[in-house]
Amino acid sequence: MKARNATVAVVGAGDYIGAAIAKRFASEGYLVVAGRRNGDKLQPLKAEIESAGGRLEARTLDARSEEAITAFLNDAEALAPLDAVIFNVGANVRFPLLETTERVYRKVWEMAAYAGFLTGREAARLMLPRGRGSLFFTGATASMRGASGYAAFAAAKFALRGTAQAMARELGPKGIHVAHLVIDAGVDTAFVRGRIADARGQEAADNLPKDVLMEPTSIAEAYWQLHVQTRDGWTHELDLRPYGETW
Repeated sequence: MKARNATVAVVGAGDYIGAAIAKRFASEGYLVVAGRRNGDKLQPLKAEIESAGGRLEARTLDARSEEAITAFLNDAEALAPLDAVIFNVGANVRFPLLETTERVYRKVWEMAAYAGFLTGREAARLMLPRGRGSLFFTGATASMRGASGYAAFAAAKFALRGTAQAMARELGPKGIHVAHLVIDAGVDTAFVRGRIADARGQEAADNLPKDVLMEPTSIAEAYWQLHVQTRDGWTHELDLRPYGETW
């Protein structure tokens, strides 16, 4: 691959979707600056990307901190011009309404909504002088409809979706491509398979039909295709789901 003089920042570079996004952009020559709560957990991803000839800088990041987000994105910009920022913080929790404490509700909002606002604002501050860049937000089924037990998560994801829409209308005419991706399905992760095992038994979790859960690599490819869209055909919202998902 040919190294580009550009960075891609991934806020919420977890083991699945975030890691797949980092690998996809690194494979195109970008320097990836990846952040998560425990930056030490990024070392296996860093080693994998570098063994394939790519580049990744690992950072410990609390996306709920204005100071931390500002420093993280400024650091990425200092390495090379910031070409894309992907906000991929999860915060998926399920609590019955009467068990949803004030602390849970506030924390989920901080992670999935407030942190997204901070990320988008600071990314725009760096991208606007150049008049270009991609700013993508990971949404979920809860971004579109609230389900039983998901009052906190749905409220935060609804807020993130609205923030992304507002940013798209303000920043799009200035050259910044803002997109919100609705991941309307279970992703093939240990967390999701664990939930299936709890609900339907371990055998069911171990013997799911092929392509019922989404592969993180498929999601990462959607982010890449959005990034390379021409300006005369930008997508703002993209919903992704496997062929067998009911909706």
